[in-house]
Amino acid sequence: MKPIRTFNVSPSLPKRLEPLRKLAYNLHWDWNFDTTDLFRRLDRDLWESSRYNPVLMLGTISQERLREVAEDEGFLAQMDRAAQQLEGYLTERTWYRKHRDRKLTSEKPKEIPASPSTPPSSKDCYAYFSAEFGLTSCLPIYSGGLGVLAGDHLKSASDLGLPLVGVGLLYQEGYFAQYLNADGWQQERYPINDFYNMPLHLERNPDGSELRISVDYPGREVFARVWRVQIGTVPLYLLDTNIEPNNQYDQDITDQLYGGDIDVRIHQEIMLGIGGVRMLKALGLHPTAYHMNEGHSAFLALERIRMMIQESGLTFAEAKQVAQSSQVFTTHTPVPAGIDLFPPEKITYYLGRYANTFGLSKEEFLSLGRENSGDLAAPFSMAILALKMASFVNGVSRLHGAVSRSMFQNLWPNLPVIEVPITSITNGVHARSCVAKPTQELYDRYLGPSWSQATTDSPLWERVNSIPDEELWRNHERQRSELVVFVRDRLQRSLRDRGASVTEIAEAQEVLDPSVLTIGFARRFATYKRATLFLRDLERIKQILHDSSQAGGKRRVQFVIAGKAHPKDIPGKELIRQIIHFTRDEALSRSVVFIPNYDIHVSRLMVAGCDIWLNTPRRPREASGTSGMKAAMNGLPNLSVLDGWWDEADYVRTGWPIGHGEDYDDLEYQDEVEANALYDLIEQEVVPLFYTRDDEDLPRGWVSKMKDAIRLNCPLFNTARMVGEYALRGYFPASDRYFNMIQDQYSPAKLLAHWQTHLFDHWYDIRIEDIKISEPAEIKVNQEIAVKAKISLGALTDEDVRVELYQGSVSATGEITNGVPVTMVYQGQDSQGNSLYTVNISYTNSGLQGLSLRVLPSHDYLSSPYEPGLVLWAEPEKVSINLQSNGNGHVLEPEAVMTEAVTH
Repeated sequence: MKPIRTFNVSPSLPKRLEPLRKLAYNLHWDWNFDTTDLFRRLDRDLWESSRYNPVLMLGTISQERLREVAEDEGFLAQMDRAAQQLEGYLTERTWYRKHRDRKLTSEKPKEIPASPSTPPSSKDCYAYFSAEFGLTSCLPIYSGGLGVLAGDHLKSASDLGLPLVGVGLLYQEGYFAQYLNADGWQQERYPINDFYNMPLHLERNPDGSELRISVDYPGREVFARVWRVQIGTVPLYLLDTNIEPNNQYDQDITDQLYGGDIDVRIHQEIMLGIGGVRMLKALGLHPTAYHMNEGHSAFLALERIRMMIQESGLTFAEAKQVAQSSQVFTTHTPVPAGIDLFPPEKITYYLGRYANTFGLSKEEFLSLGRENSGDLAAPFSMAILALKMASFVNGVSRLHGAVSRSMFQNLWPNLPVIEVPITSITNGVHARSCVAKPTQELYDRYLGPSWSQATTDSPLWERVNSIPDEELWRNHERQRSELVVFVRDRLQRSLRDRGASVTEIAEAQEVLDPSVLTIGFARRFATYKRATLFLRDLERIKQILHDSSQAGGKRRVQFVIAGKAHPKDIPGKELIRQIIHFTRDEALSRSVVFIPNYDIHVSRLMVAGCDIWLNTPRRPREASGTSGMKAAMNGLPNLSVLDGWWDEADYVRTGWPIGHGEDYDDLEYQDEVEANALYDLIEQEVVPLFYTRDDEDLPRGWVSKMKDAIRLNCPLFNTARMVGEYALRGYFPASDRYFNMIQDQYSPAKLLAHWQTHLFDHWYDIRIEDIKISEPAEIKVNQEIAVKAKISLGALTDEDVRVELYQGSVSATGEITNGVPVTMVYQGQDSQGNSLYTVNISYTNSGLQGLSLRVLPSHDYLSSPYEPGLVLWAEPEKVSINLQSNGNGHVLEPEAVMTEAVTH
């Protein structure tokens, strides 16, 4: 029976308890233990059964209990302290203003908009788009690392006071809840999210009606309402299509995260990108920089361009210039197979109207998402669209940045791979969200309260050594015991839910030993992560688990494993099943435990309670891997393949590397080598270090490694550093470019677009006519070489180009490697109208060295000379290259002029 009217019933709180409402609806409580302790104190059982959801808790707790605590002076004092902490937090964010103002005062005048009375920093707004956000357990709208990273990004943006807003989708069923059947096969449940009992605000118009936006789909409009999650000072706005008058299909657009077929996926990405831009406008927000976290939201660029064409009268080229200048793209994908691709006909069907608005042909429009615009059969890539529509692009670790440059180098076909304009900002984790409460209190005591945002050069990190070994170790032992208690309870409940026998349920109470070395492994069960690598040699791993050493069987090892496979990933599910069968077949269910339904809460317990963190991906397919960072912040050493973040960590002092960063063609051989390396490390280094105790039963060597993990990894691999980097390198410059582009009715954008058209029309008329080099092929280290070039620029001028020498070592294949560009100086024109350039260079290394010459575009408004994707290189067979005499009459053949043998 459908209701004739609905009511949103909010909790009824005694007036004295009203601060609880504000505390519950701001996710600051997720990383403020005083507030979570307050809600736990209100009703411990209800706190846990509500999935740590204070809004649901306040809506279901008895009025009698509320009246009781309203008279409890101790509770009220704690509530008032928590409310004061939140208020202080919301008003004391200073990092952004300090660093933004510093950047503005250091910029050249041309970088500052025309209205100095209103500084850019007062109008900045950065919009962060992501398909998922992992913030806390009671908001299950995330699947894994990408979402948790996005959630941590918002938390640290709040900590730093950035004027940032998040944009995403609110999924009615979210990501699935996992359970295992009796055979160990993953099954999925899709619990319905009750938005009215979650820390969400429904955005409304001034008249009280729901704020709604509409997005055009073929033959219809789809409507969405807007919900807000408040994360400290940062709002996260989420679109929800599960409303009338949408038909059932359209209501289900925001049904499941990464669910459905390719049509559902494109529906979701249209709603995220296009709907997200429209939502921000409806909210009265005017972002100055847009951040695309993965390519899912890349359609936002199309909508921004459409709006500028139709509302501001710009051409496509002009509007594209404004959009590109103010957009940032982060790629998380280390393999082409991980990129969203859509058939050309799908793009034309769903988005063809944009081509008409832009004045582009079908193929011109599709080329926006193609690596090779001439390949008419190629699918439309969301990553390529994002790359072409961004002025700042980054991978999420140094190694991933290098992998991404290789993956996408064909977009800049004439650039050396090392110069492909994709940089890296290594991921981090939000320290206050992932470090266990007792451990945080320990750090607060010995390091001071600012440790969670302290930089690598802060002297406070030296205080880690002042933490008493016994105190750090006993604290960690408590975390391990809490993990064991939790695992036993979770397993018993899981077994009861599937109707297991009384014997099985009783045995679950005996799993794990709180005194045994515990190795943790928790992540998405994709095959490349090799969750079963530790099972490659069953006899050897059984020996490690049982400990057949001469220590009397007292050096045992146990594994705690968790993670989900995508519902359609059958090989991933098979990995889980293999682990379950191994534990049963070998009677090892007490030593190797799989925790079902991995989520943020389970993750926090594992990274605090395990002793060592294991990661075994196939290098270089782990873009970053943030779970190991969380473990390190809790003092856990890592045991990992040198991939992602671990490749740039101090993996000797803070853990153990599996291998030395080798790449393999034979994957079977790789598994064999790296599994044996893993066993060797556990047997010969990990186990002895953990179990070697002094007279006080303290593993001093292990505790020393824990302290190194804390001291070296905490300041480096955290989102305070990461988001600061995004601000300084991405948001501030993008915002400045935006203000530059829109000055004086978009005059700079129009000028730049016109210039680029002129550049493309005449670029291929450039001719490198002559290069003169002052020295022969045999030279000395640091010997000065004068180079002079004569270039015909045609209809272009010296202000349109940058001429560079490119010098570096010559490889065995005859290519310049690790080249360094040196800008040549314009000296005017000769009598034939050729432009003359000169520069003096030298070589600091001996051996076979080389140089070349190249021409790049140059314009004050370009984000970089690589933006147009044009590079002209000198070709020896087409260029007149002359050697000036050195006095002995020695002259080389032209083909040899570009290399010099440098001697000491």
